[in-house]
Amino acid sequence: MAAVGDRNDPYGAFSFLVEIEGLVVGGFTEVTGLQLEIEVQEYREGGQNDYVHRLPGPARYATNLVLRRGLTDADTLWTWQRATAWGDVVRRNGSIVLLDESGTEAWRWNFRGAYPVRWTGPDLRAGADAVAVESLELAHQGLTRG
Repeated sequence: MAAVGDRNDPYGAFSFLVEIEGLVVGGFTEVTGLQLEIEVQEYREGGQNDYVHRLPGPARYATNLVLRRGLTDADTLWTWQRATAWGDVVRRNGSIVLLDESGTEAWRWNFRGAYPVRWTGPDLRAGADAVAVESLELAHQGLTRG
């Protein structure tokens, strides 16, 4: 039991790492798609007209993981995506690691069986003063808490 006055502040969403096969694969600016959903199955019982039973169905991962980062010379993600596009599908496991204020691991979401399904390059505009950003979208077979 926590002492009176102890605070558990929420973690910031700005300090995180992306690991694939145990290696940190670069500094990412955004990760989206950490989502799990339970399908609801409706069952109408004969003679029961007041309501419909709503039963829990299977879990599903409604969206892919989307990783965004500044474009660099490191082409590991591009190479993985190109190999997949050419039919050499290599599924990889990885993690999204949330860090606390001191840089220590606070939470870890592990994904398994991931492979790239979309790579998006940067929007290039001569008049803009922005970082070139690439994104990689990964289909996966599930998320677990590490």
